Amino acid sequence: MDEIKYHPIGIVHSPFKEPKGTPIQPTAALGIKATVEIYHEYEEGLQDLECFSHIIIIYHFHLSKHYNLKVKPYMDNNFHGVFATRSPSRPNPIGLSVVRLISIENNVLNVQNIEIIEGTPVLDIKPYIPEFTTNEKIKIGWLENNIHKLRQSKDDGRFI
Repeated sequence: MDEIKYHPIGIVHSPFKEPKGTPIQPTAALGIKATVEIYHEYEEGLQDLECFSHIIIIYHFHLSKHYNLKVKPYMDNNFHGVFATRSPSRPNPIGLSVVRLISIENNVLNVQNIEIIEGTPVLDIKPYIPEFTTNEKIKIGWLENNIHKLRQSKDDGRFI
């Protein structure tokens, strides 16, 4: 298969300067504000995005240098396959976060509930539409017994 290449469309500016101490999911980052700067050549693509309350940010884990196929996630003491976790250390270090969109000023998105590190390259943005998600009973696997730990969980720096 041919190599796949992506080019960033923007960059995240957040209060988190390193992985250690960063909330591990948007739910654990309630109230945290940041901006997403979209490069000027992509600014036109922001038209009508301000009508959505939440957006999906797809980004590159630029600080992730290696990966393991089995990882011990922050909220569990057991090892799991990397694809059963949201670990940043993945074969393709791609992240996805749903954040609250507060406003857009030219090419800058003001967002809230973000757990993304300063300087993270943004690959894409999509509107979050809950009705596009299934309304079937959702199973959350090994997290079922650990989800209560989410709000107090922070990155301990081990996945870089």
